[in-house]
Amino acid sequence: MISGERDGTFLVPEPIVADGGRGHFKQDSARLWKASTAIVRMHEAMAELDRPIVAKVNGDVIGLGPSIMYAADLIVAREDARIADNHLGMGEVEPYLSPHGVLPGDGGAALAPLHMSPARAKEFLMLAREDSAADLARRGVINYAVPAAELDALVESLVERLLRRPAYALAWTKRVANKHVVDQLHRTLDAGIAYELVNMYQLAAEGADRDTLDQPMPQAGS
Repeated sequence: MISGERDGTFLVPEPIVADGGRGHFKQDSARLWKASTAIVRMHEAMAELDRPIVAKVNGDVIGLGPSIMYAADLIVAREDARIADNHLGMGEVEPYLSPHGVLPGDGGAALAPLHMSPARAKEFLMLAREDSAADLARRGVINYAVPAAELDALVESLVERLLRRPAYALAWTKRVANKHVVDQLHRTLDAGIAYELVNMYQLAAEGADRDTLDQPMPQAGS
């Protein structure tokens, strides 16, 4: 079972500071390499682990958060949790207000299309559409959304039921059911990470050359 460290937050980025997120695009290459390869290994491990993973979503899920949530096998959330990928939020996902759009290559572009229709996934990724957990549960995107006071009991019930299943049969069921997830990660995750790194270096270079990190980015078609 995976969950956030504190109630109200499953996983969110740090709020953007006064420099408009300038420092985010000027991280050193070694740090970016370690972070990006760790993300790839994390997704591969979660997909291929021979035990079911239950996500207890005890609060908001922003940025990298949805990628980790959608990597779980069962997803149970408090109904008021906010779910959004703010990579292309352009200052619209509060309080994570960076105006600089970056490709969601850390798993969002790979996993969101497995949980939603293609059109809805593209709206989620390209326009940083924000949904509540209650809405996602109604649409069948996640398993359950319940009041915060009922979250622990429901997760414990699901875990207890899983533990009553034969371990080998459960592991093989996940292995077969996740074949398409593993294939999707192999097709898209490396490319997504690579494009996101290129995108970040591009933003850093433009900021160094023209201070464009303080200006609106060129819009599509311009």
